[in-house]
Amino acid sequence: MSKPQRPPSGRTNLASCIVATIFLIFVVIVILIVFFTVFKPKDPKISVNSVQLPSFSMSNNTVNFTFSQYVTVRNPNKAAFSHYDSTIQLIYSGSQVGFMFIPAGKIAAGQTQYMAATFAVQSFPISTAVGASAVVGPPVTAGGGGGFGGGGGWPSNGFRVGPTMQIESRMDMAGRVRVLHFFTHHVNAKSGCRVDISVNDGSVLGFHC
Repeated sequence: MSKPQRPPSGRTNLASCIVATIFLIFVVIVILIVFFTVFKPKDPKISVNSVQLPSFSMSNNTVNFTFSQYVTVRNPNKAAFSHYDSTIQLIYSGSQVGFMFIPAGKIAAGQTQYMAATFAVQSFPISTAVGASAVVGPPVTAGGGGGFGGGGGWPSNGFRVGPTMQIESRMDMAGRVRVLHFFTHHVNAKSGCRVDISVNDGSVLGFHC
């Protein structure tokens, strides 16, 4: 009486490996689809809400003032945004006149954080050819708009002010987003605003970001 023949074990092992490989590929594809559709890291969004100069003085074409900027930072990610090495720079006529580090912190997933930065700017000379008089409305010092890609307006029915100067505010936020505790993505958000200032009293006439 002959015994039934068993199929070679090698074929069974090969078939099992093929099935396992196909299953793993399928799982990886599903994870990548979910990652790039739901958990895809996005850069935070910075909106500048207000710019103020709480103190301002001018003498012999040299100015000295305190600069305040109020912004909102929105984290659109499904994970917390940890920021570090963040700065605010003030530029006048191509040269840096002010600088401030922003303390490290964390913004929860999908949340918006309000930030206020105030720092003193050392005295620096301004150009003798400061901007001429302009007709503008009331100074835009709080809640005057000016988000990322927008800016404060210039009302048409205004009054005449004296000479003006323009400075540029540059905000840079660097950090990382860790998705699913495995994937770490480095993100960087930037904002730049041009601020027009009256040299008579330091009032902010408008800003455009």
